[in-house]
Amino acid sequence: MMSIRRASLRALLLGAAALSLTACATTDGGGDQSASTSSNDREALATGMDSAANPDPYPSTYRPLPAEDMAIVGGTVFTATGQRIENGVVVVTGGRIAAVGGASTPVPAGHRVVDARGRFVTPGVIDTHSHLGVYPSPGVQGMSDGNEATSPNTAQVWAEHSVWPQDPGFNRAREGGVTTLQILPGSANLIGGRSVTVRNVPSVTMQGMKFPGAPYGVKMACGENPSRVYGGRNQTPATGMGNMAGYRAAFIAARDYKAKWDEWRETGEGSPPTRNLQNETLAGVLDGSILVQNHCYRADEMALMLDLADEFGFRITAFHHASEAYKLAPRLAREGVCALTWTGWWGFKMESLDGIEENAALVDAPEGSCAVIHSDDAILTQRLNQEAAAALSAGRRAGMNISEEHAISWITSNAARALGIADQTGSLEPGKRADVVIWSHNPFSIYARADQVFIDGALTFDRSDPRYQPASDFELGQPGYGLAPAAGGTR
Repeated sequence: MMSIRRASLRALLLGAAALSLTACATTDGGGDQSASTSSNDREALATGMDSAANPDPYPSTYRPLPAEDMAIVGGTVFTATGQRIENGVVVVTGGRIAAVGGASTPVPAGHRVVDARGRFVTPGVIDTHSHLGVYPSPGVQGMSDGNEATSPNTAQVWAEHSVWPQDPGFNRAREGGVTTLQILPGSANLIGGRSVTVRNVPSVTMQGMKFPGAPYGVKMACGENPSRVYGGRNQTPATGMGNMAGYRAAFIAARDYKAKWDEWRETGEGSPPTRNLQNETLAGVLDGSILVQNHCYRADEMALMLDLADEFGFRITAFHHASEAYKLAPRLAREGVCALTWTGWWGFKMESLDGIEENAALVDAPEGSCAVIHSDDAILTQRLNQEAAAALSAGRRAGMNISEEHAISWITSNAARALGIADQTGSLEPGKRADVVIWSHNPFSIYARADQVFIDGALTFDRSDPRYQPASDFELGQPGYGLAPAAGGTR
């Protein structure tokens, strides 16, 4: 099994670099480059407008670290499907969950037995709102790469092109049990660009972290941020109504762009339309291939955004921060929209004043709901389990009967749903990626620490083994740098 050694990050990444170089040789597409039919020419030219004809131009080269077949036995297992299994067994084979059950679950021959007695076992934590890598530590202006605050609509930019894989925040998040993150642009703009979902593994490149097959998201922001950023420069938008007009104009342009491509693809007449990266992203929203991740605090503004989606025929996957989501909980559940929020963060600006600690619990109540606890912070990402515990406690104080085995979904399976990767991770179910955390105590306890973290069945953090405790050159000799809030954010 590959060891993650306490040394400089350069040494740490040598193994990952070798894996990435090997993977690069398998991703150039191959195939016959000879002349093809006019139909194939049209498909090739339709780059960006047809996922079947447009392999990701920045493809994932992620390859799991070497995993060991094992059985984690004796712990209390939260599957994130509503099950709590005392004295449970989780069998991992080939980097995937092979079986989950009680003490009688057979352990296959040749599997190493991991003793989890007295401890708790959950899926890996998923942070659905992170700026690690784009606002890295050290938090200096020269590395503040999360906001392309040059125009209200920057749908053409992709967060992955700013991700710095050596951000020590990734290591710290892994120590908190985080195995997958969505990295987003900031919220300066009405439409801030594409997000990327990454595996929380050491890597030389962004591509080496990129979650294979995960759909793109597009960051949109309603409310104070875009009107504050641009209105102060005597630009539009300067008001809420300016925000709405800006969204509508952008989707009118994208709808026209998509129609032209659809017509050309169908008829093949003339030259294809000229590619426009901004409209290309929004056309992906219109055809459902790109998920809308919408920064929005107030209930009335969420309702406007849902009406906007109805006007242009797309759907919103998730509202982020969503301090007033509890006011719209039935509608969000009915329309299948996730609400990604905190527990204790409120009052830091006007649009967050009506936040309450019971928010996630109230959002969670209607059937079909999707409540998620996220971070938006380099420190909070290290203790999302505690933030979820605070939300659970607040809900119980309000009289709601919420079990721990259900609430764990707020940082695991529901989070995976919000990112479009629930078929791959987020719960301990046979066939899914073996993203597993063994906790020292109940994960909803303030005393809980992630003892061991597995990603695709590979041990990537072990609190008792220095070989699996990576350190960064950007933290050595500079205490606190790895924990400093990122510069330039627009919460």
